[in-house]
Amino acid sequence: MLMHSSLAVTLTGTPLGLTAAKFWTRTKFKGTLALKRHINPTRVPIETKESYRWLENLRQSIALVGAPERCVHVGDRESDIYELHCTAQDLGTSFLVRVQANRLAERPADAAPHDPAHRVFAQLAAAPCAGRHRIAVDQDETTWLQVKFAAINTLPPVGKQKRYSPQVLTYIHALEENPPPGREPIDWKLVTNLPVEDLSVAVEKLGWNALRWKAEVFHKVMKSGCRAKEARLETAERLAKFLALIAVVSWRIFFVTMSARAKPDAAPDSVLTFAEITALDRIDASERDRASNGPRSPLTCCKSPCLAAISPATMIRLPATWSSGAA
Repeated sequence: MLMHSSLAVTLTGTPLGLTAAKFWTRTKFKGTLALKRHINPTRVPIETKESYRWLENLRQSIALVGAPERCVHVGDRESDIYELHCTAQDLGTSFLVRVQANRLAERPADAAPHDPAHRVFAQLAAAPCAGRHRIAVDQDETTWLQVKFAAINTLPPVGKQKRYSPQVLTYIHALEENPPPGREPIDWKLVTNLPVEDLSVAVEKLGWNALRWKAEVFHKVMKSGCRAKEARLETAERLAKFLALIAVVSWRIFFVTMSARAKPDAAPDSVLTFAEITALDRIDASERDRASNGPRSPLTCCKSPCLAAISPATMIRLPATWSSGAA
């Protein structure tokens, strides 16, 4: 069973909760790799593909939030789907995804007949450099990126040009200037339907793309902290219900973690209701009564993740353990 989820975060990275989640198995799509040898996948309707889940989650997220104009849907290369670009435009919402496909583009009027400028990457490469931006690679390393952007009239795939219209999309390219030996240079290509007028706006979009890592942390909490892969339930229905439950638990753990880091001295009622605090106090008191060898170690506390919100002192220590996957 597979799960495709959408996590809502603020511009500062605070996880607000799940806006969509889809469970499925690959029985329906069994044999699609062999099918690609005989059929051009760009000519197959998106509704028959497994990747249709990206469009489903986009629609479900908008329906839940209720304000499509306030949403920016951020995705990795797998979400670089022309149908998703068109769907977002039709629904009045925005997207920002990593580029995977070197799509067809409207040929410039002054281009020669055999000029490769009919492709997006060629036109993006010809755009002037807008400036430089410095980023932190890790705690001890920073590097400079050359940033350029261009609005390009992007054409749909050849097999789908009767169904979809051209889209004017903005492409952003950030390339590392002097990568150290032994490491591939940072090379980010993004596409969005939002306007980009100057370097500061392009850099802002790079920051939004970095927030995509929050979804990876959320899934890490599910897999390592809540041990989703260790579940041994007998039916797919039970497994789906279990995953739905721990998805909410994982988000709450993630939220408490981020809240503790932002405001380590905040009161427990800033993240928990009175009923939740009361229940946790009773659980904690009961476990302490049963303990015979002194107070529990922080590692033992991690087995009851919500206990980290009982006191501010505990909130400072334990969530860092969960986010590293040690719980």
